[in-house]
Amino acid sequence: MPGRVLGILSGDPHWRLHAGIRGRMATINDVARLAGVSISTVSYTLSGNRSIAESTRNRVVTAIQELGYRPNAGARMLAGTRTRIFALTAPVRPDTQAGVLMSFVLAVATAARKIDYDVLLLTADEASTGLERVTSSRLADGIIALDVSLDDERMSLLRALNIPATVIGVPADTEGLVCVDLDFERAAHLAVSRLADLGHRSIGLLGLPRITYDWGANYPLRFRDGFLGAVAERDIDAAMVMPASDMDSIRRGLDELFSTLPNMTALVMHAGESVQTTVLEILAARGISIPGQLSVISACAVFDTSEFTPPLDEIPLSAEDSGTRAVELTIRQINGDRTPHVDLLPPRYVERGSTGPAPIREP
Repeated sequence: MPGRVLGILSGDPHWRLHAGIRGRMATINDVARLAGVSISTVSYTLSGNRSIAESTRNRVVTAIQELGYRPNAGARMLAGTRTRIFALTAPVRPDTQAGVLMSFVLAVATAARKIDYDVLLLTADEASTGLERVTSSRLADGIIALDVSLDDERMSLLRALNIPATVIGVPADTEGLVCVDLDFERAAHLAVSRLADLGHRSIGLLGLPRITYDWGANYPLRFRDGFLGAVAERDIDAAMVMPASDMDSIRRGLDELFSTLPNMTALVMHAGESVQTTVLEILAARGISIPGQLSVISACAVFDTSEFTPPLDEIPLSAEDSGTRAVELTIRQINGDRTPHVDLLPPRYVERGSTGPAPIREP
């Protein structure tokens, strides 16, 4: 009967340890033995909760790499340490503007990395089920929610999960929630006030596609309501259209505005980048000068309008500001302050020469 090699005796303790764990997952005990330190030292190295000598830390890191050890996030949480992970829930809908969504995802991720946190992105069907899974496994220290509707099912879930969470947006019911967002109502008032002070008495609003309002996205509804309230206060004639993103729909939307408001001298655009540039192309083709015949403001956009033709006055929506503030508020909750509140960021106006005095109309 042929002989079998059952093992090789070696004076190298590293080899014996590797051989002993072959076929199973390495544990924190294995890391401690290989590094020649205590289990608590390995734990402190992973969590960063205590200062560890550089030489000791290097031994632990080397052992982790050699063994392919992967610390269990749930176990670390149970031990009273942090996972240093945020769960970012961002559902992708049929009308989602990918560029806008990703600008907020990147803003949150960038702010998180500055404090040594990682981001776990939950999209599509994982928006709700993913939250429950992440919370039950204690995988994340906190949750940040994007793209919320006025009646968003995730909000009641966030209340029930009892985990630090920040909402970028303002749902209809904010009870028990920590929310942060641009003050879209004030942004609309700022746009209308700018135009009214220049003498404009007939202002059109070109908004996002109708589907975005129909499913209850919070921010366009807040801007729309703010706009309608502002024009009513200033006794200004106004109308709104919600075109799709194709050329024909945008052209029909503009025609509807000029038909409804024959004396329209100003236009506020709360729409995607491609829609706004298409509007400018149509106006140029029709020989309508900006701001000579029509003053134009781009409202609450994450993109830069300084390179448009012509450049547009804008009230910017800073994903960086919202993302950074959301991370700060989540950390504050993790550290113990979980007082519910809504934090509205003030809008600012950037002038680029696309607004001017209302032209005098012939009687």
